Amino acid sequence: MAKVIAVANQKGGVGKTTTAVNLAACIGTLKKKVLLIDFDPQGNASSGVGVDKEEITTSIYDVVINQTPISEAMIETKSKNLWVCPASIDLAGAEIELVSMENRNELLKKQILVIKDSFDYIIIDCPPSLGLLTLNAFAAADSLLIPIQCEYYALEGLSMMVQTVKSLKQSVNPKLCFEGVLLTMFDSRTNLSNQVTEEVKKFFPDSVFKTVIPRNVRLSEAPGYGEPIISYDKYSKGARSYLKLAKEIVKNNEKKES
Repeated sequence: MAKVIAVANQKGGVGKTTTAVNLAACIGTLKKKVLLIDFDPQGNASSGVGVDKEEITTSIYDVVINQTPISEAMIETKSKNLWVCPASIDLAGAEIELVSMENRNELLKKQILVIKDSFDYIIIDCPPSLGLLTLNAFAAADSLLIPIQCEYYALEGLSMMVQTVKSLKQSVNPKLCFEGVLLTMFDSRTNLSNQVTEEVKKFFPDSVFKTVIPRNVRLSEAPGYGEPIISYDKYSKGARSYLKLAKEIVKNNEKKES
């Protein structure tokens, strides 16, 4: 049965979509079957794995709002063992439509349960906000991965996120746990990156991934070519880092299962 990981941070520009796309693709190279769900109305995770937004006929919007079976929206990507459930521009209006719907926080969970046995990992790229879409992702997820940028305001956003998750656990998903905190855009040449790393590790002594994602030009270029970093430039620092993260997550989960 798949491990469902929501990649979320209410703060934008922290490497959330970059992490969702590249983690999913890298886990796929480890002989695990992966589904990437693009739950962000911007749809960047979809284009990041090569989906042409103009050619999307069925999207995650149809799955959640119209209850179209999720299997009808899934597209096999060019990346090994990786499928994507893409987002379309319609998703931007879904927040408003969800308000009046019955069991509005459980709609994504209901769909994922049907295909959970078909995958090893399901990665959800959440919107950079805490609206009804994100609540649906949290209700469906087994764990939460929080990417944070190595910058001054990182801890402030992280502590807010932790408080939110604590309150949501009581009302939305009591089983939701932390997969881990991921430090992104790390620059070893700056004191700030090193200081933020130390602070985050003090704040979350047991939840910070050993893997750190560096600032890397190739990581920034890859989405423009519709490719995850592992296929765009597998020898780059970015590719090596995300592959290391994928191995760390798979190893941690296999250890928990044994």
